[in-house]
Amino acid sequence: MADNWTWSPEQDSWSPSPHPPHETPLVKQRDLNSFLWTIRRDPPAYLFGTIHVPYTRVWDFIPDNSKAAFQASARVYFELDLTDPYTISALASCQLLPHGENLQDVLPRELYWRLKRHLDYVKLMMPSWMTPAQRGKGLYADYLFNAIAGNWERKRPVWVMLMVNSLTETDVRSRGVPVLDLYLAQQAEKMKKSTGAVERVEEQCHPLNGLNFSQPQELILSALGSPVLTAHLILET
Repeated sequence: MADNWTWSPEQDSWSPSPHPPHETPLVKQRDLNSFLWTIRRDPPAYLFGTIHVPYTRVWDFIPDNSKAAFQASARVYFELDLTDPYTISALASCQLLPHGENLQDVLPRELYWRLKRHLDYVKLMMPSWMTPAQRGKGLYADYLFNAIAGNWERKRPVWVMLMVNSLTETDVRSRGVPVLDLYLAQQAEKMKKSTGAVERVEEQCHPLNGLNFSQPQELILSALGSPVLTAHLILET
């Protein structure tokens, strides 16, 4: 079986490509990697797969057909409306432990203090991780740390795991650059397009909070197995 396949619009099917992968014409390869689906109607509708990373990491690799579809669309709908202040506040609220509980109440004492030492280390290192461009925009290390890890002691373990995973030098250096979803939403607003969301915060947050983690400490340990913590432990030793 051929390893490289090509989509044929005329035949409405996939077929083995006559070109090896490295010889596939550039235009065809870009079309295959467009992450764009078209719903044939009048006017056409499009479905585009995004990714939650700073848009600068992927923008140059998004093919022109996807950008053209965005430009031509009068209405754009996103997963969540990240330009709505309610969305941001609701996301923050849903991450908190119920009934005023503290993370110290649900984690073993040793693990809790290990997590706290790690966050102290990240806070100490963050000024050296930040870029001159971030400082030029008025971003300060203390502000950035509080924006990411503020109120961490009140968060559910699953959200702490995600938070710790984002506290790496690479991710910190990308802060201040909107993720692809938010960038497209901002551009849509500038172009006076009608925007909306296909989901509510509760539809995303509650299922994650409802997962039955019998051992919440395993979530934190999985996050604390990151290269950042390894470097931290070496320095601490």
